[in-house]
Amino acid sequence: MNARTLHGRIGATYELRFRSLFNPGRGYCFPCDAGGHVDLDALSAGQRDSYFYARTSVGREFASPAVQRSDVC
Repeated sequence: MNARTLHGRIGATYELRFRSLFNPGRGYCFPCDAGGHVDLDALSAGQRDSYFYARTSVGREFASPAVQRSDVC
């Protein structure tokens, strides 16, 4: 993936946020494109594990993920 694909357009970055259902201000975020697609190859092994954990815990531990613009994730 090139920077244009990952970020949608030059200078715009996005993150996929999984907010905790029980601890306000807690959760996970991962860099993604404007459509919410995460480049798994760009994540470290630990980040990938956290991403899969967050995805499988939606509705039990985390709210449905939301895409939002961000400068840093």
